[in-house]
Amino acid sequence: MARRKHDDGPATSGPGGRDRPDDLSPAPIPGEIELDAALRPRSFDEYVGQRKVVENLQVFVEAARRRGEALDHVLFCGPPGLGKTTLAYVIAHALGVTLRSVGAPAIEHKGTLASYLTQLTARDVLFIDEIHRLQPIVEEYLYPAMEDYRIEIPVGDGPAAQLLQMNLPRFTLIGATTRTGLLTSPLRDRFGIVMRLEYYGAAELTEIVSRSAARLSLRVDGAGASEIGRRARGTPRIANRLLRRVRDYAEVEGDGTINHPVAASALDRLGVDQLGLDDMDRALLRAVIEKFDGGPVGIESLAAAVSEESSTLEDVYEPFLLQEGFLQRTSRGRIATRRAFEHLRLPMRANQGSLF
Repeated sequence: MARRKHDDGPATSGPGGRDRPDDLSPAPIPGEIELDAALRPRSFDEYVGQRKVVENLQVFVEAARRRGEALDHVLFCGPPGLGKTTLAYVIAHALGVTLRSVGAPAIEHKGTLASYLTQLTARDVLFIDEIHRLQPIVEEYLYPAMEDYRIEIPVGDGPAAQLLQMNLPRFTLIGATTRTGLLTSPLRDRFGIVMRLEYYGAAELTEIVSRSAARLSLRVDGAGASEIGRRARGTPRIANRLLRRVRDYAEVEGDGTINHPVAASALDRLGVDQLGLDDMDRALLRAVIEKFDGGPVGIESLAAAVSEESSTLEDVYEPFLLQEGFLQRTSRGRIATRRAFEHLRLPMRANQGSLF
């Protein structure tokens, strides 16, 4: 997804907070965060994809701006890398307010949350990434802040301690989650706007690659951008990451121009195949097929077989494989589909077809 640096915009981070990626990928190498910020859009007009979500948000934001009110609390759901964090920054910029960003795991106790809430001014945005990972006691502390715009602050110690009621300005909480099912009903029901982000199409990702290349002053033709977009597994963050890696091959082994042959060769060497599956995707499918006879297999057994955390499989790899029809999730476990066998060119058992 095209992104622009927010150095002169409203986006800031709160005390002790830091921008945190909304997936389970390894920590970015030095320079990656700056590049991601440089490619981030600052307005709805610059945002590519998620048309229905963006059009609805534009209406809600404009209505709140005209009334001079805080936008209703917003919840973004969907797989990692689709632009939940970016949309939070775009909303804050459109409202002309400050955004304070924090990852839910960094809010260890009520005092941390209170420090963020008490620094907000009227109509400001508080963005909590991976909000389903809030501690239960912190989540309960958040309820009156969202609903009544007040919090209780303990004053004193021991038997003489008292609770001081503190009113908050009307603010907007934007939560992002990759695991909607892990949100409690009381928290989910307090969001007035709930939006689900879907995977991007190849044409949208091609446009994102072309825009990102222009901002990075890279020479990319239409066929090269299309090849990167087609293999980016429906995710803008991956498209931008692949663009930077293909750029390296183009500069070292070519004249710096990214065309179709250069992009295809570089992506093949990176282990990203024609359908966007990487080495881990293929390892996961092979484990289901070769070690568990095509399934069904439980997520913990599958995680052990590929030496990966089960939460990473569920959050990062499974959504795309399910979306593209390589896996099926049943009550008995995961099953490799006919398409998975065909893509890996592995023979199916005689009775495997009865599962589909």
